[in-house]
Amino acid sequence: MNPLMLIDFYKADHRRQYPEGTEMVYSNFTPRKSRLAENDKLVFFGLQYFVKEYLVKQWNEGFFEMPKEKVMADYKRRMDNALGKDSIPIEHIAELHDLGYLPLVVKGLPEGTIVTPKIPVVTVYNTQPKFFWLTNYLESLMSAILWKPATSATTAFQYRKTFNEYARKTVSDTDIDFVYWQGHDFSFRGMSGIEDACISAAGHLLSFYGTDTVPAIDFHELYYNADSDKELIGGSVPATEHSVMCMGTKDDEIATFERLIVELYPAGIVSIVSDTWDFWKVITEFLPELKSKILARNGKVVIRPDSGDPVKIIIGDKDAAPGSPEYKGAIECMWEVFGGTTTEKGYKLLDSHIGLIYGDSITLQRQKEILNGLKEKGFASFNVVLGIGSYTYEYVTRDTYGFAMKATYGEVNGEARNIFKDPKTDDGTKKSAKGLLAVHEVNGELKLKDECSWEEEKKGLLKVVFENGKIMNEQSLAEIRSRINKQLEIEALVLND
Repeated sequence: MNPLMLIDFYKADHRRQYPEGTEMVYSNFTPRKSRLAENDKLVFFGLQYFVKEYLVKQWNEGFFEMPKEKVMADYKRRMDNALGKDSIPIEHIAELHDLGYLPLVVKGLPEGTIVTPKIPVVTVYNTQPKFFWLTNYLESLMSAILWKPATSATTAFQYRKTFNEYARKTVSDTDIDFVYWQGHDFSFRGMSGIEDACISAAGHLLSFYGTDTVPAIDFHELYYNADSDKELIGGSVPATEHSVMCMGTKDDEIATFERLIVELYPAGIVSIVSDTWDFWKVITEFLPELKSKILARNGKVVIRPDSGDPVKIIIGDKDAAPGSPEYKGAIECMWEVFGGTTTEKGYKLLDSHIGLIYGDSITLQRQKEILNGLKEKGFASFNVVLGIGSYTYEYVTRDTYGFAMKATYGEVNGEARNIFKDPKTDDGTKKSAKGLLAVHEVNGELKLKDECSWEEEKKGLLKVVFENGKIMNEQSLAEIRSRINKQLEIEALVLND
């Protein structure tokens, strides 16, 4: 698609609306407010993808490398048909095509940085006076692309923090690497298109390894310099679905289980959906009957319930008949069959040949209820893996963290202008910074300095990632994960204090 079209219509004529003599527009992209009471920190992620895919690839292939007459004709046709004939001049489009590159500087915080509201994560400004109009021309596109990967990366980070917390409470202070696999991405089929699925699942992989979204691995190889031959980007295990179990027939369900664990997957991990008909029958009849075969495997059989209330199914339902499987919950029932070990923290951990994953309707609240419920019953958090799906990753919007792109500085006829907005009818959320911006770390916290000089603007944590058509200062998935893990270590120390 011609990237000129990736705008809201009202952007098309802003070039003429700015004061005559405008030479520069300097803008920032900032999360302004968290609407989640339990979290006011955000993981910044997605800018390198935006730069590589849109500012470089799509602008080059869809604009600069296309015949000038065609891109101008296409643009004029769209504007004429929608806004009226000759309503939008196109000479500036021809001038940009003749230039041959996007005359912009884009700066960003290192990806994986944890930020609080009001800290700008991206700044943008034009490098040639006649193309001042380009800066905010990109607002619609930048906003549409950048808010989601950061929001999903933040959600995954929240899940990871909770898994870490309960791992240290119930397993070990140091040996908690299994946490990387405890949050498994099941969101692909419920996302709003392929790009949405990829950028969200890529954010998940900053905190976890477990994913069933295959293209998220390609995403990190394409845009974040990862290499699955040399590092673990993401992984999964063989797993069934209901059609497999149904095809094996209800009357012969246990034979399907046996075929899976003995013939098809005699070693390694295999996940079997277990509530196609009667989950409690699987837990209390099939597992005891198959116990010797499960224990004889060099690997783990993972039981997967897929319906009902995940909290009650995993830890038990106190409203059920005392002593019943429903009352005890799946983990206690599985312990009665297989037993296991005790962690260094004194909590029960199922035998390594058996496990459970629950991937339906998991939320951050339910995650805490499940892990805390297991703890109260004397079970370690490592007894479960939780699937994180589209219910979690899609029930968010740009306003979840209040992302917005706003201009704060401009130059008109050589005069510098620090500009800002501060609506009287607003609660302060929409009040913008003013002038040129810089972000610094002060005593472990990020601080914004506005109304900077150009010398001050060039310092700080915001680094150039795009300049005059070229990407700069590329980052790798490994580097971003390292920042995430460092922050988790810091927060763990604070929590222990």
